[in-house]
Amino acid sequence: MSAAPVRPRDAAGMKRLALGLLLAAALLYALATALVPRHAGWGYLAAFAEAAMVGAIADWFAVVALFRHPLGLPIPHTAIIPSGKGRIGDNLAGFIATHFLATEQVLDKLREFDAAGRLAGWLARPANAERVGRQLAGVGRWAVQALDDEHVRGFVADLARRGLGQVEVARLSGQLLEAMTHERRHQELLDGVLAQLARLLGQDSVQDAITETIAREIRALKYVGLDQVAARLATRKVVVVVARTIIDMADDPAHSLRQRFDDMVEGYVTRLKDEPALRERGERLKRELLDNPALGAWVNQLWSELLAWLQADMGRADSSIRRHIAQATRTLGERLAGDAAVRAWINDELQAGAPRLIERYREDIRRYIAARVQAWDATEMTAELERHIGRDLQFIRINGTLVGGLVGLAIHAATHLWR
Repeated sequence: MSAAPVRPRDAAGMKRLALGLLLAAALLYALATALVPRHAGWGYLAAFAEAAMVGAIADWFAVVALFRHPLGLPIPHTAIIPSGKGRIGDNLAGFIATHFLATEQVLDKLREFDAAGRLAGWLARPANAERVGRQLAGVGRWAVQALDDEHVRGFVADLARRGLGQVEVARLSGQLLEAMTHERRHQELLDGVLAQLARLLGQDSVQDAITETIAREIRALKYVGLDQVAARLATRKVVVVVARTIIDMADDPAHSLRQRFDDMVEGYVTRLKDEPALRERGERLKRELLDNPALGAWVNQLWSELLAWLQADMGRADSSIRRHIAQATRTLGERLAGDAAVRAWINDELQAGAPRLIERYREDIRRYIAARVQAWDATEMTAELERHIGRDLQFIRINGTLVGGLVGLAIHAATHLWR
């Protein structure tokens, strides 16, 4: 539990109590001194009161000397805190850097802390995952609002136009085709096309359409009623030939049609990459696209629609983005909690990286603390310290009064015993 904040009236009350004890000791001393001739016991009270006054005044001087010059007198080695705040800042910064930021202490604390385990447990809790989703969605809504600006839309459109302007269309198309045909991937595409063609030719509707087309081309047989018969025979032959060709190509990787397909693709890739005419044609098409005002309008519309969708989604109570963020956060926490190897790796990486960070920033932290203390206003710093520890310092005055009185009483008694 953190300590309760010190209230100014508490410190003022303690000051009044310490001053009251000093005045009480002074009154007791005057009374006891006056009554000593009547009875020797008053001498003991006088000795107690005298020593109590000395202790109270001495401790008052010591307490006040910490913060200011007692009675405004420039006594040496007083107003210690205001006059020595630079030294205090250096000593405080050095103490923190030595005892709190020492490499071994930090590493020991990291080992005890188990950062990966704590992170996994925190992320896996549904309430924390929802909190992460809400926070990131809030940041996202702010970002979307900031980006929904005319200047930003113009910047995005210009960026898109500049990016497209730097693309060599023909060469890029050639590189894409080259990547697609690497390790004969285009043959898999050819197999898919052939399979689709075989399935298409096997459909009755397609065969009927072919039959009608052939029948229209052989008008001469129409007058003797053989056009449909001949068309059906021709269609059957077409289907059989195509099916046989597909089967042959599927069974033979070195089929001549496959080789011709390879040569055609390879030649087209080479032309796209190296032929000046194709490159110039691609650049001309690109320039026409960039000069078209519709491109900027399309980019602006696309940008506005994207921002509007994001804004609408993240503003809803059942936001899909927030839900997915929360789910991803919870899943990450659960998987991290269930994977001891990954947690150990994270902790090991922290242990390995911490010494470099500590050595790099320890001196910066020390200088920062010293500079901050040095930059404090002396009056403000003194008032703040006195507000926080003033009540405890008044106990020093109170204890000094009581302890001084008891010591004076003991000395007085010992003196009488010695005599």
